[in-house]
Amino acid sequence: MLYQTMFPRDLFADFERLQRELMDAVEGPSIRGARGGFPAINIGSTPQSVELYAFVPGLDPASVEVNLEKGVLTISGERANDLATPEKNATVHVNERFSGRFRRVVSLPDDIDPDAVTAAYRDGVLHISAKRRESVQPRRITIQ
Repeated sequence: MLYQTMFPRDLFADFERLQRELMDAVEGPSIRGARGGFPAINIGSTPQSVELYAFVPGLDPASVEVNLEKGVLTISGERANDLATPEKNATVHVNERFSGRFRRVVSLPDDIDPDAVTAAYRDGVLHISAKRRESVQPRRITIQ
């Protein structure tokens, strides 16, 4: 905590707690906390491409949809609730696995070639590679 208080109730801590609760209510359940989402994604870039990794363990690749429209990449799908309760009197005490519909949207740079985007799924990781256009890639100019 960056600030000290002399009062028994910390007003800023109450505001922070309220903000977390509101984010949880708006975003729904998340395996990564209030600021994250499902699936977790990593995005990196090289001079030749933009590489995106979405972590979707336990999903059939056919149930995941990847779309690219006007420089916006969308990953969507649904994860079924596989929490089986054979008895109707069973009580679930902890359920940390996300289930339900999901959608992640990523804006890509303007220099991406929409015809050179590929997606591959392996071991629960969806890898999307978006190549940059040849004309905008950096190149060395020879001085004559």
